[in-house]
Amino acid sequence: MKVLVIAGTSIRRLLRDRSNIFFVFLMPLLLILILGAAFGGSGDSRIGFVAVGGGELAKDLRGRIAAAEGVAVRDFDDPDAVILAVERGQLEAAVILPDGYDTSLRGDEVVTVKFVASPDASAQALKNTVQSAVTEQGAVLRAAAFATTQGAADFSGALANAEKNTKTVVGLKIEQSTVGEPFAFSQLGRFELGAYSQLLLFVFLTSMTGSTALIQSRQLGVSRRMLSTPTPVRTILLGEALGRLGVALVQGLLIIVGTAIFFGVDWGDPLGASATFLLFSLGAAGVGMLMGAVFANDQQAGGLGVMLGIGLGALGGCMIPLAIMKIFSPTLWQVAHITPHAWGIEAFEELILRNGTIADITLELAILAAFAAVVFALGAWRLRASLTR
Repeated sequence: MKVLVIAGTSIRRLLRDRSNIFFVFLMPLLLILILGAAFGGSGDSRIGFVAVGGGELAKDLRGRIAAAEGVAVRDFDDPDAVILAVERGQLEAAVILPDGYDTSLRGDEVVTVKFVASPDASAQALKNTVQSAVTEQGAVLRAAAFATTQGAADFSGALANAEKNTKTVVGLKIEQSTVGEPFAFSQLGRFELGAYSQLLLFVFLTSMTGSTALIQSRQLGVSRRMLSTPTPVRTILLGEALGRLGVALVQGLLIIVGTAIFFGVDWGDPLGASATFLLFSLGAAGVGMLMGAVFANDQQAGGLGVMLGIGLGALGGCMIPLAIMKIFSPTLWQVAHITPHAWGIEAFEELILRNGTIADITLELAILAAFAAVVFALGAWRLRASLTR
């Protein structure tokens, strides 16, 4: 019970500090948003499709758009929801059909198809894709309408014949193929790269700077007062360890849940992502515990924690992607793997980029677990020495 009380105190101290609301929770999400808006992209451009009250013709238009190369169509029921998804970067564009799309077309009425896109370089290409699909459908509809006016068949029969004849007409055929392996990050969604890199960066950074709380506890005599009670040293060590881990888990879970809800980030295999996050958090908490045991001054620990946290994050691939580092500096890429960040990033990339499972990241998990065990052992040893001397 005392272990949980000590751990809970560390978490409450984090949540009570109002400055942490921004720097620990909001700032990571803000950076993920900025990185996604500036550099995000995906192999398949995501187009939302709204066809309230649509029928076969609406389904036909959707199929024509979905058949285009490099396009993934997602269905929505609410025009406001699909526009919001475009604004948040979850979609690159949206197509909104008016109510009664089929009825209007069959009645020879003018129909307006709305196209919504983010103002970037891909918008025009997606607009051309949608216009092409609309033009193709329009050609079939005009042929059916002409056959109907000539009395050859009713509209439904004429439409079926026109569609059938269109498929049998020999036209220009273009085939596209990819040579070599595509660049890894071209397959990521808009926010995935920023999400996992900033998750690792901030969890580690907060754990290191959070070591000041452990130092302050010793300076204020809290640790000595606990020792004066019937509380074994191992209970204090375990409580402080769980406290450091709790801080990392609270921050990380908020980032994961926040990016999933607001940015639509797919973290891959849940079991593999959870194991990676947990083991990395254990390592980060262990480093925070070690720093809190080694340093006697919280100002020194806080300043060094910021420097080391940002520096190790940058070296480990949280600022410069490891794939780019490997291309331009293989030596630096090898050096990066002295950090837990590099192994955490490679685990997430296997899960997110290549749809891997926990079985595919056993090496990364083993190294993260070994790192956590070492730093926790060192931290517990140093903290025990500082409490009992």
